[in-house]
Amino acid sequence: MLDRLQALADRYDKLSELLCDPDVASDSKRLRDYSKEQSDLQPTYEAYIEYRKVTEELDAAKQLQGEKLDDEMREMVKFEIDELSARKTELEELIHILLLPKDPNDDKNVIVEIRGAAGGDEAALFAADLYRMYTRFADTQGWKVEVLDTNVSDLGGFKEVTFLINGRGAYSKLKFESGAHRVQRIPTTESGGRIHTSTSTVAVMPEAEEVDIEIHDRDIRVDTFCSSGAGGQSVNTTKSAVRVTHMPTGIMATCQDGKSQNSNKEKALQVLRARISDMMRQEEEAKYAGERKSKVGTGDRSERIRTYNFPQSRVTDHRIGLTLHKLDQVMNGEIEEIVSALTLAEQADLMAKEA
Repeated sequence: MLDRLQALADRYDKLSELLCDPDVASDSKRLRDYSKEQSDLQPTYEAYIEYRKVTEELDAAKQLQGEKLDDEMREMVKFEIDELSARKTELEELIHILLLPKDPNDDKNVIVEIRGAAGGDEAALFAADLYRMYTRFADTQGWKVEVLDTNVSDLGGFKEVTFLINGRGAYSKLKFESGAHRVQRIPTTESGGRIHTSTSTVAVMPEAEEVDIEIHDRDIRVDTFCSSGAGGQSVNTTKSAVRVTHMPTGIMATCQDGKSQNSNKEKALQVLRARISDMMRQEEEAKYAGERKSKVGTGDRSERIRTYNFPQSRVTDHRIGLTLHKLDQVMNGEIEEIVSALTLAEQADLMAKEA
């Protein structure tokens, strides 16, 4: 491990030199690539530098302990050794995690699709609740949210909503949200006070750049139509809404929330690239399903991952057995505790596989 860390530190120092090179500074692509690489290495580099410093101080303290010391000094040295030993253990654990294989998509923006599934109007209303939950969480992270497409129900919920979350590390925090989210509550339309169970599905896809997924004009069909609001009433007399179909795969993407046909086409292509990339990723993972099985699931929409029980103010994530009795805070976007628990479960799974 130390050899690997030293090689990483050498690379970090080399990148510092390269970033000061005038030839690199004048080449925007190299400058961007080197800056990103160094930024990715920085947490591990800093942990390793501190680890070396703590190790040297600990060795020095242990040597001092072997010398003739008065009682007060001996007690001070013992206290310092205890502190340094604890910090060394913490850094070893941190470095072990930092050296785990990293998902190449972790730093990417995400495209999120939420759909009302089983439960009719109540499922659509819950889909809108989930949308608010994720947008409020995005606000706490300093991320930007851009709505790409909506299909609104008569009661103001979402039959479907697609949106982009723009922020570094968005995928790393939200990738475990894909799946079926179940809600248990009394709908506003229920006069008898009975608890209903409904579901909405969430799909979280890393944004795919044009260089990642190349879509040729000859492979797509572009249809235009008038945007529509709840109930199908026309809210736009021009054909600004766009549907793009990728003919080889049959995958479609629609956008009608932009002000112009061109902007809607660009957004639809953005969603289309993400959907094609997600399909290819899932097909690839399906080949190695047995080897890649994880505690936190496969990311399939049909997999039930979480239940939101309103009468008991309870949220349960079924993949890791986590239950929180603070539903109001969770629905208000306070999902960091769930996100952290899922991340730790993934890290534990990776460490077990390495062992």
